[in-house]
Amino acid sequence: MMERCKYYKKCSGCQLQNLAYDEQLRYKQKRVNTLLAPFGRVEKMIPAENPLHYRNKVQKMFYYDFKTRRIESGIYQSTTHRIVPAVHCMIEDEAAQDIVKSVTKLLNSFKIKAYEERTGKGIMRHILVRTGTVSGEIMVVLVTVSQTFPSKANFVKALLQEQPEITTIVHNINPDGMNLTLGEYSEVLYGSGSIEDELCGCTFEISPASFYQVNPAQTEVLYRTAIDSAQLTGSETLFDAYCGTGTIGIIASQHAGRVLGVELNPDAVRDAIKNARRNGVKNIYFECADAGEYINALAREGERFDVVMMDPPRAGASVKFLKSLCKMKPRRIVYISCNPETLARDLRILTTHGYRTLKMQPVDMFPFTKHIETVVSLAR
Repeated sequence: MMERCKYYKKCSGCQLQNLAYDEQLRYKQKRVNTLLAPFGRVEKMIPAENPLHYRNKVQKMFYYDFKTRRIESGIYQSTTHRIVPAVHCMIEDEAAQDIVKSVTKLLNSFKIKAYEERTGKGIMRHILVRTGTVSGEIMVVLVTVSQTFPSKANFVKALLQEQPEITTIVHNINPDGMNLTLGEYSEVLYGSGSIEDELCGCTFEISPASFYQVNPAQTEVLYRTAIDSAQLTGSETLFDAYCGTGTIGIIASQHAGRVLGVELNPDAVRDAIKNARRNGVKNIYFECADAGEYINALAREGERFDVVMMDPPRAGASVKFLKSLCKMKPRRIVYISCNPETLARDLRILTTHGYRTLKMQPVDMFPFTKHIETVVSLAR
């Protein structure tokens, strides 16, 4: 019997903590079966080989505990700004959690005060730790409310003595009260300011603000499932909509003739271009644009792609995008969904505009949470 997290009732981040892992899989399977039944048979969900400590991105807030009279670290209770003092989390990387403990201890010994939203006093907001699952590299980002960071050189030295495996340390300034985001200005205190990790044989640079999947082991399963569903032979043209930092397009480029990735976020596009260069990929191109508007323009111009791979946000794709996609008439569509409700809505549009589902494969990317990833392949 797996030990139950003692924080889950207060934290609410792991909505399925009350279920054993096999029961979680049954619950998710039933949910996705019900939602996607009108479009065909749903395959058996691919489970996580290790459902514990999979998160390679750990973020903790600092606060002053009046009972212990010390700075402590915790996480926000789901949908609130109430901090839950969670020292140990069952889904977070254990090395990252040890680093958070070391930083918390050092903040107390250096007498650096935690920022208090209510009074506006204090310095230290939160900490972000990102780990490379394959590379073993570790990034620590210390977020303060201003450039003030007393004795930062000595603080970094002390932290590295306690945690010598840290690869880089970054000081980020966030004065605007957005506790779960990074500010625009960063100063590298140690190392290069970024780390690398490997995914499906490709190397990706991870900076403090980079998007990178938090469960790399299951991401490989998800991406290989999607690429297999595309049935690429090496000559196809592939349109990668909502491409983000280019991870899946770069991986898929090994099996395609030409890949075009489109993403609205300019920072993500810059990272995508860097990642393609880093991996020596020359048959992929990126455009910074709204995917719906871009594919609509391509459809009007008569541009054709053999395969369209789409990985939209939880809200799903827009009706405009889907109708333009159907006008383009790709032979195959691979839809990677993180929300079965919006997936069912979008499949209804695609299947009434000339497409049929070939395979629907759910993947358990986030054990202990209610989230479900599904790869659906469709053909004209």
